[in-house]
Amino acid sequence: MWSVTKERPRSATNWKDNMMFSNNLQNVVHNPVIPYVGTLSEELGPGKLVVIHGHVPNDADRFQVDFQCGSSVKPRADVAFHFNPRFKRSGYIVCNTLMKEKWGWEEITYEMPFEKGKPFEIMVMVLKDKFQVAVNGKHLLLYKHRIEPEKIDTLGIYGKVQIVSLGFRSNLSLQGTQATSLRTLTMNSENQMQASEASQFTLPYVAKLNSAMKPGQTIVIKAEVKKNPKGSFTVDLIAASTKDIALHLNPRLNAKAFVRNSFLCESWGAEERNIAHFPFSPGMYFEMIIYCSTNEYKVAINGVHVLEYKHRFKEFGKIDTLKIDGDIDLLDIRSW
Repeated sequence: MWSVTKERPRSATNWKDNMMFSNNLQNVVHNPVIPYVGTLSEELGPGKLVVIHGHVPNDADRFQVDFQCGSSVKPRADVAFHFNPRFKRSGYIVCNTLMKEKWGWEEITYEMPFEKGKPFEIMVMVLKDKFQVAVNGKHLLLYKHRIEPEKIDTLGIYGKVQIVSLGFRSNLSLQGTQATSLRTLTMNSENQMQASEASQFTLPYVAKLNSAMKPGQTIVIKAEVKKNPKGSFTVDLIAASTKDIALHLNPRLNAKAFVRNSFLCESWGAEERNIAHFPFSPGMYFEMIIYCSTNEYKVAINGVHVLEYKHRFKEFGKIDTLKIDGDIDLLDIRSW
């Protein structure tokens, strides 16, 4: 059968420390003078994360963050990713690429998370085929690579903006573990679980946990939402001996509802749906952290806490199975 990969316990077991991507940044630059042009200390390939904290002045009309291939002015260096919030009318964000001093086609996002006179956090993830941008903890946009990210060696920030800090992190394991042939759990004709050969992370994915999901345990699920999702996906923590579902997480992508529930004694309970904002979008990469505390499960998406779910099933020693299915591509799973 499959077993979820188990990591050694981390020294920082605090929930906030575990979930915040913007903690433990490297090569942090504080209060840079704008315009800022800085050489990157390492290659900006897949797995890198750039976090920028700043403030929008009251008189701002626009600013830009450019991921550049060099710092040349004449001829102007290529810009692999041009991120340009503009504050005209209701505001919008222009993304583009500059190659050989010529701009490509603009990709415009009309959702405007920046406000004049307000602070902000920009988080840029470098993925294998795209950049993924979140602002103030909320997913904003995806931008497919037009220039290989490995060619980026300079970060430029221009316009009317104040930057408090910018930093980097390079230990996001976005590529997952090496795929190997392992034994998964499947259902036979008598609706009983049995082991069979399957490729790693094929959906539906059913795995035996290395240890029961009791208080203090954490599971991290790394995946990408399908580009054209048809419905939803589910993450279930199951007591295999009773078939009870202690925790049922069901993000419904079309309805933008994040449903939580439990299936106990062959019956579903009352759904919980309240959430500040729906954290998923088509095509986005995410890391879902599920932490079991004494009283509840806590769930974070890409470093941002999104919900709590009070325990309804408290026989923790029986919660031994993880099941994942739906409109995602599963990349990696860890537990400790």
